[in-house]
Amino acid sequence: MGNPWAKARGSFYGWWLVAVAGFIMVVTSVPVFQAIAVWSVALEAQFGWSRTQLGLALSFTRIEGSLTGPIAGYLVDRMGTRFMVFSGLLILTMGFYLFSQVQNLWMFYLAYFIMSVGQGQAGWITVMTLLNHWFVRHRGMAMGLAMMGMGVGALILVPLIAWLIDPEADRLGWRRTAEILAVVTLVSAIVLPKIIRNKPEDVGDYPDGEPPVPVTATQGEPEEELELTIGQALRTQAFWAISFGHGFGSMVVLATMSHLGLLMQDVGYGLQIAGWIITIQTAVAIVFQFFGGWIGDRIPKNIALFMFTTIQGIGVVFLTLGPDIMNFYIFAVLFGIGFGGRTPLTTAIRGEYFGRASFGKILGISTVPMNFLLLIAAPLAGFMRDELGDYDMAFLLLASLNTLGAALFLIARRPKLENLLKSKSAA
Repeated sequence: MGNPWAKARGSFYGWWLVAVAGFIMVVTSVPVFQAIAVWSVALEAQFGWSRTQLGLALSFTRIEGSLTGPIAGYLVDRMGTRFMVFSGLLILTMGFYLFSQVQNLWMFYLAYFIMSVGQGQAGWITVMTLLNHWFVRHRGMAMGLAMMGMGVGALILVPLIAWLIDPEADRLGWRRTAEILAVVTLVSAIVLPKIIRNKPEDVGDYPDGEPPVPVTATQGEPEEELELTIGQALRTQAFWAISFGHGFGSMVVLATMSHLGLLMQDVGYGLQIAGWIITIQTAVAIVFQFFGGWIGDRIPKNIALFMFTTIQGIGVVFLTLGPDIMNFYIFAVLFGIGFGGRTPLTTAIRGEYFGRASFGKILGISTVPMNFLLLIAAPLAGFMRDELGDYDMAFLLLASLNTLGAALFLIARRPKLENLLKSKSAA
C-alpha cells in the first residue's frame, strides 16, 4: 500500500477516513441489515419459513449486540480502530460463507449471529469512534458524510442483491451471492487496516486538522467540551434519554427492513418493486444524512433529532393506509427524510454530550437498552402479521413507540460538569 500519509499530504486525513468509514459500513451493514428485506423473500421461497421465524433472525443479532456492544466499545477504546476492523471483517467473512451453506433454520440463525458479531466489531461503534476522535467542530458533518457513503452503497447494493437472488428468476442465487460477499469482506480485512489511523494525535495532528479552540457557549463564555468517564455518563439524564430514544426510533427501522419485502408481496408487488421502494428510501436518506449532520452542527442536536424522528414515524403510518403504490412511495420519501436525518445525529449527540475520552465505551454501553428494544421489533411485527393477517396494527404500534423516542430525544439535556461533581459528592 505504500505510505498513505504521503499521498494525502496537504489535506486533512480525517476526510479520507470519512470515506473509509462509509465503505466499512457498506460492507458490514448493508448486506446484513438493509438487505434482510430481500434475503427474507428468497429464503421463504426456498424453505417456506414463517414470517415470525424469519423475523427472529434479526432478534438473534440484537441479543449479540446487547452482549458484545459494550465489549466492542471497550475494545475500540483500548485496541484501536485498526484492530477492530481487521478482526471484525474476518468474522464477517466466516459468517457470509456459513450463510451460503445454510440448509435449515438453526444454521440460518447461527450464520446471522456470526455475521452480526463481525458487523458489530468492525461496523458502527468502531467507525463512529474513529470519526469522533478525528472531528469535534465538524463532527455532525463528518458522521453525516460517512452515513451518506453507506447510503450510496445501499442504493447500489440492495437492488443488485435483489436482482441476483430473485427466486422467480434464474440468476446467481442467494448462495453464490453470499459467497461473493465473503470474498469482498476478506479482501477488505486485508486492505483497510493499512489505511486507518486511530487518532489525529498519532500522526501529530489535531481534530478537524486545527489546534483546539474553546467552543463558545450561548452566554458568550468559553465552554470546553466535556470528557466524561463511563461512570459519569451513566449518571446523566441525557445518557438514558438518548439510549432509549435511539432504541424506540430504531425499532421501526429494524422491523421495516425485515418485513417490507414481505408486506409488499402480501399486497401483490414483486421483489423488484420492493427493491426499488428501498432504493428510493435510500436515495432520499443519502441526501438527508448530509443535511442531518449539517443541521445538527447549527441547531441543538436534540431538537433536530426530535424533528427527524417524528418525520420517520409519519412515514411508517403510510404503510398501513392500503395497497396503493403511492402510499409506498410516500413512505419511502418521508421515511428516508426522517431516517437519513436522524442517523448521524444519534451518534454525534453522544460525542457532543460526552466527549472523546471514553466515547467507545459510552457508545457500546448505550447500545444495551437499544438492542433489548430491537430484540422484539422484527419478531413482534411477524407475530402480529401471522395472527392478525396483515401488518397494520404492528406498524401503528411501532410508529407510536417511534413518537415516544422522538420525545425522549427532545428532553435530553446536555450534561453540566458542576452537576456531575455535585452528584459524585452526594454519593
